[in-house]
Amino acid sequence: MAEATTDKYSAGEQGLGYIYQGRLALHQMLQLPESTTVFLEKDDDVDFEDGNGGKSLASLKHKAEGERLTDLSMDFWKSVRIWLDRYKRDDGAKSNLRFFLFTTAKVGDDSFLTRFLSGYVRNSEDDRTACELADDALARSKSASIGTITQEFNELTNAEKEDFLARIQILDGSPRIGDIPKLVKEGPMRIIRPANRDAVFERLEGWWNDQVIRLLTGARTEGILGNEISEKMFSLSEEYKSDNLPITFIGKEPAEGIDTDNDPRPFVWQLREIGISKDRIHSAILDFYRAFEQRSEWARENLLVPGELDGYEDRLVDEWKRFKDVVFEELDENSAEDALKRAGKDLYKWADLESGKIHSLRIRERVTEPYVTRGSFHILANATPAPRIYWHPRFLERVGKALGVTA
Repeated sequence: MAEATTDKYSAGEQGLGYIYQGRLALHQMLQLPESTTVFLEKDDDVDFEDGNGGKSLASLKHKAEGERLTDLSMDFWKSVRIWLDRYKRDDGAKSNLRFFLFTTAKVGDDSFLTRFLSGYVRNSEDDRTACELADDALARSKSASIGTITQEFNELTNAEKEDFLARIQILDGSPRIGDIPKLVKEGPMRIIRPANRDAVFERLEGWWNDQVIRLLTGARTEGILGNEISEKMFSLSEEYKSDNLPITFIGKEPAEGIDTDNDPRPFVWQLREIGISKDRIHSAILDFYRAFEQRSEWARENLLVPGELDGYEDRLVDEWKRFKDVVFEELDENSAEDALKRAGKDLYKWADLESGKIHSLRIRERVTEPYVTRGSFHILANATPAPRIYWHPRFLERVGKALGVTA
């Protein structure tokens, strides 16, 4: 086990707390009604607004294992100070606020904070009110910080104190940051095949983190609605059905960039042979990259049936050959180079623009993203030692020696 850092300048715990806010908020939103809206770092760490206008302010504390909350724990009283400010701002007892402290620590058995636990049951010996217990605890403190909170708390009447304290709930023993993925996968994601839950969670959290960043930077002004999360999870889960596959490389480009003039790969060479423009070669390189990476990701996540990719490529080769035979039918040994290039361009145009419309050339019925088919043709044209498809009618003859094949 890695040792905890003791560097006084380390911001690890603080950083973990910020990440915890987003992950716990997602976990909670998956359990709340879809009409709930969530904000982060607005009135508290996390704000939940229900469909009827009720607002719950949540303070989140990710503590070291074994920590306890006592009567004068600053985690509780600092949260109280925030809540007092919001309570007074929203007209006290007339407000629609509730307050929650989510903490991975446990409330000590002898602390009056047990009054705020969800499972607390008052017994006959508990004749003192929460207000009286809070006043006693605050009176015992010698802390200047607690003193300031005491002063602000005492600005309320006794009736307001009781009303305020009645709105507080402590959820101690809240899940630790590393436990939340498992809880989500075994809870809200139970409708998804077990083998696909890791991938769906990773993509859902990636989308969620992006929404949180947009919210915190002001790029997004509206809160995140629970229905959005449900729709996103449903959309992702649909990609893992038996007739579909996830598409995750739309818009992605190779990190090393694209060099249409000097790319030495056979599939690019083939396009130059028929006189394809640089812009179209650029698009072809993108399609190759996206299809190659996408297929690799499907393989890593074990989403493909054994032999499925081979069968798919065989279908592409068969359909290519049928169209090739038609396009090259009028050519012979004496055909001019211009005619050969025109035929090659017609064949490539079919693969580039028309093949994606043919249902039988989809790897699965609902996988309609064009780069999968286009890029797969380029992968076949790039195969070694011999390309499985080609565009120029004389390509194999001309480069057979270089590629180690015969026409």
